[in-house]
Amino acid sequence: MSNNPSNSHQPPSEKNWQRSDFYFDLPESLIAQQPTAERHASRLLVLSPHIHQNTKIEDKQFNDFIDYLNPNDLLIMNDTRVIPARLLGNKETGGKVEVLVERVLDNKTVLAHVRSSKSPKAGAALILEDALCVNVKGREGDLFVLEFKLPDKQTVFSALEAHGHMPLPPYISRQDNVEDRERYQTVYATNPGAAAAPTAGLHFTREILSNIKKKGIAVATLTLHVGAGTFQPVRVNNLQDHKMHSEWISLSDSVVKQINETKKNGGRVVAVGTTSVRCLESAFAQHGELQAYTGETDIFITPGVKFNVVDALLTNFHLSESTLIMLVSAFAGYENTMAAYRHAIEQQYRFFSYGDAMFITNKGQDC
Repeated sequence: MSNNPSNSHQPPSEKNWQRSDFYFDLPESLIAQQPTAERHASRLLVLSPHIHQNTKIEDKQFNDFIDYLNPNDLLIMNDTRVIPARLLGNKETGGKVEVLVERVLDNKTVLAHVRSSKSPKAGAALILEDALCVNVKGREGDLFVLEFKLPDKQTVFSALEAHGHMPLPPYISRQDNVEDRERYQTVYATNPGAAAAPTAGLHFTREILSNIKKKGIAVATLTLHVGAGTFQPVRVNNLQDHKMHSEWISLSDSVVKQINETKKNGGRVVAVGTTSVRCLESAFAQHGELQAYTGETDIFITPGVKFNVVDALLTNFHLSESTLIMLVSAFAGYENTMAAYRHAIEQQYRFFSYGDAMFITNKGQDC
C-alpha cells in the first residue's frame, strides 16, 4: 500500500525549532508492551522522501527490508550489549532504593541513577538484590558513583548478570521477565555496556542477516553504549537550549575504510538505528571528515543539520517531542516525518522499543 501524505502539519516558517513542533498524540494501546512472537514478525513502514514531488509511504513486513537494499550497500549496526542494569534493594538505614547503572567505569565501579525517597550521601551503603553490598562514593551531576564490594575474581558485569534486571524502558508498564533477557537484545550484541537497547536492531534474525550477506550486501559494526538518558524528556521549549546527555562510542579504522569504499563504488551507507547515525556523524564532526574515533558524543541532531555519512536509515517509532524523532525529522524532512507518524498511527503500527520499524530509503528535506 502507498499513499501521498497530506500537508496538514505545516512546519514553522522560522528555523528556531520548538519542542512542541514534534508533538503527536499517540493512543496508549499502540505502545508495544511485549515483543512480537518472532523477531521478524514486525511491520515495516517504508518512507521514500522526495524533493519537489509527493513523498511515498508503503506498508510492508520486516522480511521485505532486504528488497530495499542493493548489492553494493553497506549495512552498519550497533553491536552494544544491554547489561541487566537495574537493581532493587535497600539503604543501610532501611529505605527502599532502585539503582540503574548508566556506565561501568571499571571492574568494581559504576555511574548510576539512584531512586529513593531521600538521596543517599557519600559513605552510605546499599544492599541490592539481597546479595550485593555497594558503597556510595559521591556524585557526578545527577549520577552517583557506586563501588561494588566484590570478590577479586568477580566484576560488575558478572554481578549484574547474576543479580540484575533488564532495564526495560519507562513506557513498558510491566516487570522484566526471562524472555526479555533475549528479546531486549540484538542477536549480534557483543560489547556489554548499554542501559537501553539499540531497538532498530531487535527485528533482525540470524537468518535475515545471512540472507542480506548472500545478496552481496556488506555488514559492519560500531559501538554506542546507549544510556538511560535516551528516555529523558526534552524539558526546554527552544531546542537551542537543550543539552544532550553524553554516550560512549567507538568507530574503527577498518569500518571507516569500508564506508569510504562503499561510497566510492556508488553504494549507500545504511544505518541501523539512530545510535548508528549518531556515532557515524559524530566521528565525522571530530575532524570534518570520517576518521576512526573512540570517545564521548553528545551530538544533538535537529532539522537543518547536514548528514555527511548516512544515506538511508532503519529506525523504530519514537516518543513524541523526543530527541530521536527530531533526528529522524532532520534526516527524512520534518513534513515527511510527521506525515509518516500520522500514517503509522492511523494504520495502528506498534510504537517504541518492542514496536515496528520504519525504513527511510533516501535523504529528504522540506520543500
